[in-house]
Amino acid sequence: MDTAAGRGTLGLGLAVAGLVVVALLIGAFVMGARVRRREPPPPRPEEQSRLPADGPVREVLENREPDEVPRSDRRLTPHQLPRSGNAGTRSSRSQGRTRWTGGGGGSFGSGGPDGG
Repeated sequence: MDTAAGRGTLGLGLAVAGLVVVALLIGAFVMGARVRRREPPPPRPEEQSRLPADGPVREVLENREPDEVPRSDRRLTPHQLPRSGNAGTRSSRSQGRTRWTGGGGGSFGSGGPDGG
């Protein structure tokens, strides 16, 4: 008889757990609907962005070089660097495509000149 009572309690516990999960899912759906109602509506067709008059913007493919870090006798912090610590770049003199040296693939274990 104790076994039957244990199974009944287990079944009741699982049913309660299932109801809790269903209640949480319904609550999440209701909360999501409320958040969605507060969001602005999607833009109308006349509010969409348009292409520039001179056509689409094209990708610029060029090699870049880093700007030099200013020399100083003491250590510089990022806010003391030009452009607030962001590393600046400029166009490279050589716009040719860089190639790996012969015999190497550029990654570890690629069988380069030193056999690595």
